[in-house]
Amino acid sequence: MDYLYQKVSYLKGLAEGMGIEEESKEGKLLLHIIDTLEEFADVVDEVIENHEDLEEYVSYIDEDLSDVEDELYGHDDDEDYYPYEGFDDDDECMDFDDCDCHNDETVEDFDDEE
Repeated sequence: MDYLYQKVSYLKGLAEGMGIEEESKEGKLLLHIIDTLEEFADVVDEVIENHEDLEEYVSYIDEDLSDVEDELYGHDDDEDYYPYEGFDDDDECMDFDDCDCHNDETVEDFDDEE
């Protein structure tokens, strides 16, 4: 980020070295452009700082969520975790509709039970 400030400082020094004054229309324009570039550099620096703060905050939230998941579900990251009972790596049935592991009742069957 310092490179933006260095470039703006270089432009300011260049304008001073060239003797650009605000009395001329062109000089006024150039000096205002340089000032605007400096403001852009300030805003970009602030956005970068905010982004870094958010990354850190999200990292803390992720760690806390992981702790909550471990507490609720009681699994470790080292274990193979499958949320459905009876499902493991060796099961060839990956499409739910083709699976014999679910109940054959349909939504209509549930409506009839009411």
